[in-house]
Amino acid sequence: MTGEDFQNGQILLIDKPLTWSSFQAVNKLKYLLKRKYNLPKSFKIGHAGTLDPLATGLLIVCTGKFTKKITEIQGQAKEYTGTITVGATTPSYDLETEVDETFPIVHISEELIQETTKQFLGEINQKPPIFSAIKKDGIRLYEHARAGETVEIPFRKTTIHEFEITRVALPEIDFRVQCSKGTYIRSLAFDFGNALQSGAHLSALRRTKIGDYSVENGFTPEDFEKQLNS
Repeated sequence: MTGEDFQNGQILLIDKPLTWSSFQAVNKLKYLLKRKYNLPKSFKIGHAGTLDPLATGLLIVCTGKFTKKITEIQGQAKEYTGTITVGATTPSYDLETEVDETFPIVHISEELIQETTKQFLGEINQKPPIFSAIKKDGIRLYEHARAGETVEIPFRKTTIHEFEITRVALPEIDFRVQCSKGTYIRSLAFDFGNALQSGAHLSALRRTKIGDYSVENGFTPEDFEKQLNS
């Protein structure tokens, strides 16, 4: 592939590593491509849907003229796998923050877990986490959270197409979810804990698909660099 190919437009499937931000992954690719092909400062590159640093998996990166496809790609259904840990909540609904409250789990059976998933199928109302990049009064929610401010967060409608439990080893529950754009899996984990008459947080997350794009066809940034320089 040539520098002109990347300027004309490419869709790159990246398997984002744990702890990397989506911004870091895009910046890494931009640096590699500009260095390899001596691309101009105006070279465009961007991702089609953020992944939290504590999540791994599919990050779709569009280059050049294909950056115009980002909105279209972002609107497609997404699939995730991960682990919900019951019996404890955190302010961020994941492992970014420390446990703030614990709950009993002795009443939770596999049958109850399977039955509870049915409550979340179809269109649901979901409240985004306070630790998220959504803006409220021009300020990102996580900035309000870090400042210790209380903010009223409105519910949003989202759709859960599939919610499958793949392993139960309490306090851990593994799952696979297919959902619409704008779904917060952290919020799903938190709400799932409430529905189980307990509490829960997301302890692992991996995005496996966006539309027909699969992480199975993706490269880690390290592998991409090796392929680019081979």
